[in-house]
Amino acid sequence: MNERQQFGRAAEEVAARYLQSRGWRVLDRNVRIGRGELDLIARRGAVLAFVEVKARRSAAAGSPEDAVTPHKRRQVARLAGLWLAFRPWALTGITDVRFDIVAVDAAAVPVSVRHLPAAFIGDW
Repeated sequence: MNERQQFGRAAEEVAARYLQSRGWRVLDRNVRIGRGELDLIARRGAVLAFVEVKARRSAAAGSPEDAVTPHKRRQVARLAGLWLAFRPWALTGITDVRFDIVAVDAAAVPVSVRHLPAAFIGDW
């Protein structure tokens, strides 16, 4: 695993711990489906969230959430649909399925974590 991948995995761990500290249960991580990957899938109560984690080491490239492009949003929505197709029982008791972003800003001291609930809408 190269340095970039290690940084990404560390950011996903920070994001997972952040969500768990706020009552979310992480159901799955780094799910490879087809040609893509879902970072985190989490549930809290009747909400199921597909969470895209983005991290930045500096502000030079903009905020982490700016990196979730329209292409990436479509990809996450498509992969979420595939994940659900193979796990229909995951919708038991769910009233809201959404797409969240967790932004990890490693340039901040201490590291800043922002959870953006329902950050984008997927085309089902």
